[in-house]
Order: sequence, then structure tokens, then C-alpha cells
Amino acid sequence: MEDIARALADFVRYHQVWAAPIVLVLAFGESLAFISLLVPAWGALVAIGALIGASGISFWPVWLAGALGASLGDWVSYWFGFRYKEQVAQMWPLSRYPDLIPRGETFVRNWGVPSIFIGRFFGPLRASVPLAAGIFEMPYWRFQIANFVSALVWSAALLLFGDVIGRVIEWLWRAV
Repeated sequence: MEDIARALADFVRYHQVWAAPIVLVLAFGESLAFISLLVPAWGALVAIGALIGASGISFWPVWLAGALGASLGDWVSYWFGFRYKEQVAQMWPLSRYPDLIPRGETFVRNWGVPSIFIGRFFGPLRASVPLAAGIFEMPYWRFQIANFVSALVWSAALLLFGDVIGRVIEWLWRAV
């Protein structure tokens, strides 16, 4: 996975016009219930964030693309859970991780709407919370508001974290 993240970051470095579409697709995959378990993309998002300051890529379109991709991924996961309810646990790859849906259910039932915001920032929860919210029929608009707000914060956090790391490395490189 590290090689893929590095290759994507190198591609974005040389083809900056593709930064926003690539971030949108990565964030979508990172937030989509089944895909995020197989292909964690946060490393590539942080690496692209490191390029923002170093290469002059505009932060705003990349940030909004990341937020849009993440919110769409959660929206699809919510819909899938709402539509397929009990059948979801028997589907691959969730059938290989039988504790994810019950953990997501407990989390959603205990925390309610804030679970969407909190779950966005924790790996396995990121995949199961929107799915569980759909399965257990969290009110649609409550879910969507929490989904979009948390996606904006999550996207900014990953990209800015990468940007800060890139600036620190650049500063250390010049200092040494």
C-alpha cells in the first residue's frame, strides 16, 4: 500500500490538475463500506496533502473534492445498509469480520448523530458506522448533515496533516 500511495503522490506532483479528482476517488473509496476495508487510502491522502504547500497545489479544490468523495462514500454506505439490512452481514468482506456490524450498531445506538462524526476518524468504524446507521434507520437528514460536516473536517484534517508534515520535512531539510 505504501508503494501505491507514493506512486499516486508522484503522479499528482507531476500532474497537478489531477489532484482534486484523485483525492475525490481516494476519499470515496476510503469511506465506502466494503472498499475501505480492503484499500485504506488515508496514506495517499496525507501524501497528497504534503504536496499542497510544496508544489503550489490549491488547497480549496482538493479539500472540497476530498469532502465530497468522503460524504458520497458514506451516503452510499448508508443507502446500502438501509436497503439491504440483515443481508449485509453475510456479504463478503463483512462476513469475514463478523464483529464490525455489531460494533457499529452499538456505537450508533450509544452515540447517535455524533457517531457519524466520531466514526469518520477511526479506521474500522469509518467503514461500519454509516452502514449501521442505514441498517438501524437513523433519520436520513440527521445522518446527511453529520456526514457532510464530518467529511469537511476529515478531509481538511488529513490534507493539513500532510501539509504540515511536508513543511516540517522541508524545514528540516534546509536546516540540516
